[in-house]
Amino acid sequence: MRNIKAIIDADSMIYSASLSETLEGAKSNLDRAINSALNGLESEGCEISSYVVCSGSKGNFRKAIHKDYKANRTQDTPEFLSELHRYCKTEWHSYFRFGVETDDLVASIWSRSLEDKDEHPVIVAIDKDYLQFPATVYNYNKKTLVTNTEIEALRAFYTQMIVGDSADNIKTCKGKGKAFATKLFDDKGTEYEFMRATFEVYKELYKSKARERFITTYLLLKLKTDVV
Repeated sequence: MRNIKAIIDADSMIYSASLSETLEGAKSNLDRAINSALNGLESEGCEISSYVVCSGSKGNFRKAIHKDYKANRTQDTPEFLSELHRYCKTEWHSYFRFGVETDDLVASIWSRSLEDKDEHPVIVAIDKDYLQFPATVYNYNKKTLVTNTEIEALRAFYTQMIVGDSADNIKTCKGKGKAFATKLFDDKGTEYEFMRATFEVYKELYKSKARERFITTYLLLKLKTDVV
């Protein structure tokens, strides 16, 4: 795969690196993590022509939509986290935005990059949320390079609408897991069909509040692609 534009979500790298015993060690670990991810992508046969690093976006609008969003994240902030975010901005010229998550920024850069026919955008990240797009994603932890089709992307997103996201404290259809979603979406081929099937489950569970719960969950889970 030639002329790759690597779009790196560095937030998880920064968090892991910040657990180091010293600030200098944290900086070294971050540099190593980013370089390792780029090298891993190249080992998959990709020729990287450019890359962009994203990290440290603040003021997530989703917390205004639902008070419990990410309320389960109560662990102490690592000592070097803030300094490492500043280091990433200075040394790696990382992009960030206010009012959204880094995921939204990465998704927006990916979407905008599709307009450039000279480069093929690849998202470099470990977050499963990017699978809601028909994108090529390199998971640097698993060392896997996956390209989603339109249908696979729809299935991934609407499966989240059913099962929720425990990492972000998004609780949706109690008792309905991935096996249920797999069967529900087995014969679906358009976004309308995925949406309709999902909404029917919400109607069964939430009755008169189905529309409200559906819209809220959609807004919490759907990554924005219009912040750049």
